[in-house]
Amino acid sequence: MKSTQVVTALAALAQTTRLAVFRLLVQQGPSGLAAGEIAEKLSIAPATLSFHLKELSHAGLVSTRQDGRFIFYAADFAAMNDLLGFLTENCCAADCASCAPAPAAAATKSRKARGKERV
Repeated sequence: MKSTQVVTALAALAQTTRLAVFRLLVQQGPSGLAAGEIAEKLSIAPATLSFHLKELSHAGLVSTRQDGRFIFYAADFAAMNDLLGFLTENCCAADCASCAPAPAAAATKSRKARGKERV
């Protein structure tokens, strides 16, 4: 990922409504949500939502697909992972052992294991 793409993506996410929309789409997964469902879940006016979805789309963070008369929006997980990879590419280059980020799957498993121990 190029620095200009990273800046565009981070700028798109640096707004509370767009960040909320993107997080909702990430939680939804690859199937995405129709624009009306996003507006309803986040209590956003349709015109406002349209503007924010356009910004996320131009940043390459959201993909769209039409199904009949509905447009579905989904997080672009490849772009999200590229962004995270760029941000952590040289993380702790001088001292890798002490602060390397844990892979998401390992962190999730660890949280689930801790939850089972508490039961």
